[in-house]
Amino acid sequence: MATRGAGNGRATRLAARRTRWLVGALLVATACGGSGTAPPALILGEWGGDHAGLVATADSGTMEYDCAVGRITQALRPQADGTVLAVGTHTPGRGGPIRVDEVLPRRPARYSGRVSGDRLTLTVVMTDSNVTVGTFDLVRGRSARVFKCL
Repeated sequence: MATRGAGNGRATRLAARRTRWLVGALLVATACGGSGTAPPALILGEWGGDHAGLVATADSGTMEYDCAVGRITQALRPQADGTVLAVGTHTPGRGGPIRVDEVLPRRPARYSGRVSGDRLTLTVVMTDSNVTVGTFDLVRGRSARVFKCL
């Protein structure tokens, strides 16, 4: 009987060790982004949503939102965690006709957010005034739904 009890103790210790190892491996996998999807090297193509749209190329991007446009002057390169940060300009629109020779003011802007799969959340901030233009939820391949100034 004593031998049998010692064997059960050994089996219990082995099972506990395996459980700890499995839990540790799962924790490491989760901490390393266990979702299994890495962000793309570049954000490219058409991204659209309510009140905003983005067309991104390998070296820049163009935003269109309700009564305004934006220009991203660099590539949108997500970090390993999906965060995105880029700079450019924001040009507010206004109602009424615009003269042929009229130049609308371009304001320096920061475009920041996160990409996850086919979804991109992007916040636009005018950096000269620290005013947030808005946060936009965009979907890859979807057309933008924006309202034009009248």
